[in-house]
Amino acid sequence: MTRTVITGLGVAAPNGLGHENHWKSVLSGSTGIAPVTGFDASGYPAALAGQIDDFTDAEHIPSRLLPQTDRSTRLGLAAADWAFDDAGVEIGDLTDYQMGVVTSNALGGFDFTHREFRNLWNQGPAYVSVYESFAWFYAVNTGQISIRHKMRGPSAALVGEQAAGLDALGHARRTVRGGTPLVVAGGVDSAFDPWGYVSQLAGGLVTTSADPERGYLPFDAAASGYVPGEGGAMLVVEDADNARARGAKQIYGELTGYAAGFDPAPGSERGPALGRTARAAIADAGLTPADIDVVFADGAGVPHLDAAEAEALTALFGVRGVPVTVPKALTGRLYGGGGPLDVATALLSLRDGVVPPTHGLSGPPEAYGIDLVREARELPLRHALVLARGRHGFNSAVVLTAFDS
Repeated sequence: MTRTVITGLGVAAPNGLGHENHWKSVLSGSTGIAPVTGFDASGYPAALAGQIDDFTDAEHIPSRLLPQTDRSTRLGLAAADWAFDDAGVEIGDLTDYQMGVVTSNALGGFDFTHREFRNLWNQGPAYVSVYESFAWFYAVNTGQISIRHKMRGPSAALVGEQAAGLDALGHARRTVRGGTPLVVAGGVDSAFDPWGYVSQLAGGLVTTSADPERGYLPFDAAASGYVPGEGGAMLVVEDADNARARGAKQIYGELTGYAAGFDPAPGSERGPALGRTARAAIADAGLTPADIDVVFADGAGVPHLDAAEAEALTALFGVRGVPVTVPKALTGRLYGGGGPLDVATALLSLRDGVVPPTHGLSGPPEAYGIDLVREARELPLRHALVLARGRHGFNSAVVLTAFDS
């Protein structure tokens, strides 16, 4: 069986651009959550967001692409560039049909399309950009990355909210196992224009807290909802033999397990699928739950969802049977970008032998029965489980393993 490894990380997160900056922020507890700044949100029921404030589009994106791209695509293009640089991929290492792209996206090009809607309503159709035909679309990040890097191999775009970022990596693994040596995979999202923000509030799961340090509290007794964020991560996924043959600068880890599930319909006698999905991913890696050293949890920050995830974890690992962490408490939930960012963080955790803390918590309810890491914990780490759930029942899991050459 082809071994699938990750050789490059490109991170665009509210608490840091670049994977090392993000990792330092995670370990130090530096939050990227703050009051919304892109517009006047005083009339909205919520006020917080995980925003990327230090990304200047023109510094990272060619001028010819600026008129045709949304904020989310610009972040995705930059993250893919950084992942390629980190992986040490050089032009000529591979031909165009030997490289593919798989991205996840949940929100589309909100800011771009709403700007063009305003032009349509206020000035007429002649003032609508021709790029509106694709800049709003969920698949545009895959297309733009493919064009920019001349990647004509098997590619895809997946939509499954927070879970789809892990699905993109699972799809990339299948693509590599199918004979494509290298795939850039991951996801980003951004929707912080007024309409984009209110669309995220419509589900009723966003916190109304105004305190950036205490707004998003996954698995905490004071949890009141999540904070929406923007950004994500792109990763270079490769066949291990190809990575070694081209002289990859590093191998962060191996993608050994993946599974996806879907919750039964409301009212069903069957419970949520997350526990079954996690167990299937662990089995796919050829492991047992006892082999898992750390869990990067979904951590919705919504009491009934946190309770359901805690129940799945204790059923799988036992009461306080494995360290659990939710570093996204520092960034907010990034939708299609959340899973890939958790995977990047988990790989750095395996590299450095430290479980990052979950920020800002007073403590989980005793009934949850989980070992929630609240201060950085140095441990010998070999296998990490990453979980993600999307709205309407999507859930996914991946297992990452420290790479032995």
